[in-house]
Amino acid sequence: MEPFFATQDVELFQGDSLDLLPRLPAASYDAIIADPPYCSGGTTAGERRRAPEEKYSQGGLLYGRPSFGGDLKDQRSFTWWVMAWLTICRELLREGGYCLVFTDWRQLPAVTDAFQAADLTWRGIIAWDKGAGARAPHRGYVRHQCEYLVWGTRGACHSATHAGPHPGCHQIPVNRRDKHHLTGKPTALLRQLVQIVPPGGRILDPFAGSGTTLVAAQAEGRKATGIEREAAYCAITRDRLRGPTVAQGAARKAPAVPPDLAV
Repeated sequence: MEPFFATQDVELFQGDSLDLLPRLPAASYDAIIADPPYCSGGTTAGERRRAPEEKYSQGGLLYGRPSFGGDLKDQRSFTWWVMAWLTICRELLREGGYCLVFTDWRQLPAVTDAFQAADLTWRGIIAWDKGAGARAPHRGYVRHQCEYLVWGTRGACHSATHAGPHPGCHQIPVNRRDKHHLTGKPTALLRQLVQIVPPGGRILDPFAGSGTTLVAAQAEGRKATGIEREAAYCAITRDRLRGPTVAQGAARKAPAVPPDLAV
């Protein structure tokens, strides 16, 4: 396959993951770190079918970020879809390799079911605490201030010598200066997550988005492969990889807007 963009240690392919994943070399990756479309954002079918820019932005403010597709599945089709690409990803992992999949509270049961159906060994949940700025609709409500990563391995979970044990909760606030995608995660968070593999290890992100996993891997001395379907986000990822790789450097290139108050 011809990459959309590549450096010595990082490569990005444009296309659909279900099409491109089977073309990658088997048993070649030390970790999968995936942030797929959640197909969430509402309690009714009508709310979940809204466009991502309506579900995942505050008051329709996109701050110049493009929208994206693939976010309209109901829970049954979402579960099947996650199982489909995770089954392929399992074959791309080395024995003992890690798999970490982001999700929110609504789709957490679906992801854990799909994880096990793909014959990965589910080992737990990692919490990402976004902080007290996460919104609540009224004072009687509990804030949705955490998202989660379902994590596990292909086969045994071997003892590490380079680091560990790794945190089970990451307390990193969202900052819009470092948010390049409608549902983007902080660079600092991904820089911590990629450390689950040793320096020089290889990571695969099947839903690269704005490339934060690739940027983090590059900054932390890991190798990475990303797949992204949306051309606009491939271009954003390419620009980020060509520029500064630390969170502060990425912040200087992003719009000057206030810190995130809700996600």
